[in-house]
This record gives sequence, structure tokens and C-alpha cells, in this order.
Amino acid sequence: MTITSSIFDPPFVAQLALMFEERISFNRLLGLRVTSMEAAAVAGEIEMRPELIGHFTHHRLHGGVISATLDAMAGLAVMAAIGARHLDEPVEARLARFGKLGTIDLRIDYLRPAIGPRFTARASVLRLGSRLASTRMEFIDAKGTLVSTGAAAYIVA
Repeated sequence: MTITSSIFDPPFVAQLALMFEERISFNRLLGLRVTSMEAAAVAGEIEMRPELIGHFTHHRLHGGVISATLDAMAGLAVMAAIGARHLDEPVEARLARFGKLGTIDLRIDYLRPAIGPRFTARASVLRLGSRLASTRMEFIDAKGTLVSTGAAAYIVA
């Protein structure tokens, strides 16, 4: 899958996507794929699979999958914002800055059942400070319907 980005160099995008999609085992388990990476906003997708179903009768996506996906995407948005702040550094130096990133607060609002073949998750950074970052997230079904929203805070230093 090609990742769109108007600000980042291809090596940074490729290495950050590899780290996010493959090296973070839980993201790999979810099947999370990055589709867009900008300075303070990212998007990704997950495909519905039987092992992600939370309600077997209605084939609804498990709420924990939604929560974990939104948390992961918001973390990626913070990584992108940090990377954009340090565009003058080599790729490896920018990637090394993510070592202390961690979720400190997460709120998810489940608006309607998540049913469908695939889902899009978007996250944006509202504020990136020297120690904390604040984010907003959206989880959307294949029809374009907003399924869940979220807000999170991350420690960055």
C-alpha cells in the first residue's frame, strides 16, 4: 500500500511505517496499515477479520480493537508531529526521538456499532509541547459513517 505524504521524505515514511506496522507486534496483530502521514495528522486502515469480532451474532468489531487502533493512530500522529518538528535531522535521529512516547490519558466514545469489511482511523495532533501532546481521533466505517471518536494525551519526553 502506498502511503501519501506531502511533507516527509520517503525513507522516513518507509521506516516509520515499518516500525508502526511490523515492529509493534500488537499493530501487526490488528492488521493496521498506514495510508497517510502528514505533519500532525495520519490515517490508517484495518480490515475486518473473524478474530476481531466482538459480537459473534452481529459481526461487530470488538470495542477493544477500536480503542487500540485509535490509541495507536494518535501515537503515530504524535510521532509524525515530532518528526516534522525535526526535519533537519537524519531519519535515524528523528526515529530515535520516539523512545519515550507513551499514552497517559485515553478517552473513546463509541457512537454506533462497527460493522463492515474495513475501517479507517484518523488522528491529529492538537498541541505538541515539549513534554505532552494532545490528540483527537476518528474511527469510520467503509460507508464513511463515523463509528467512534477519541481524545488522548501522550508523554513525549
